[in-house]
Amino acid sequence: MSGFDRLAKPYRWMEYLSFGTALEHCRFHFLPLLRNTQHALLLGDGDGRFTAALLQQAGTADAFAIDDSAAMLHALQERCTAIGAASRLRTLCTRLNDGLPEAIAGKHFDLIATHFFLDCLRDTEVERIVHDAALCTTSDAYWVISEFRVPNHGVMRLPSRLIVRLLYLAFRILTGLRAQKLPDYGAILRLYGWRMQQQKTWLAGLLVSELWQRTDSADALEGIKSKQQ
Repeated sequence: MSGFDRLAKPYRWMEYLSFGTALEHCRFHFLPLLRNTQHALLLGDGDGRFTAALLQQAGTADAFAIDDSAAMLHALQERCTAIGAASRLRTLCTRLNDGLPEAIAGKHFDLIATHFFLDCLRDTEVERIVHDAALCTTSDAYWVISEFRVPNHGVMRLPSRLIVRLLYLAFRILTGLRAQKLPDYGAILRLYGWRMQQQKTWLAGLLVSELWQRTDSADALEGIKSKQQ
């Protein structure tokens, strides 16, 4: 049983009480650019608000949603069923700390979405996922990310650091979350050939939404090959 199971029902309201609609703005910011998506991989999408919105926006897309919380996946499935998209959804309940599961081997996703999920992982765990993503995505795939962050400067630098620490403490108590600091996912994505295309921040930089695209540079491909050996 996942520590996030008990949060499945109240999660949306906990989010609204803490940050209003800011997290939803993050999740949905790039949706208009994703209407041509065909095959989407959703990692840790929680109660499925983004998954349902994507399947509405991209009417021919199918989605594979993976989460280690059965309760969150149930909520996600209910949302997609409510909009008539259940036939375009596949789900899998499994941990992602050791990388992507074998169930997606041979798939060719043109979109990966991770909204407030990578911050639940350590750098080494993020790298496993990014490495595996190179084996199951198209050469020009997009990766849309929403996350908390600590700005490098500005009035929100110190408040953001405190907020992030408090969030990690709360989720460690509520769910047993092991990660205790934001991963440097940007450096890892660049190492594996992904390049940021657009970025939007909210709450003076505390929240960020990013659109990355796979480029398959020669250096990145060489790095992937060396990891496989």
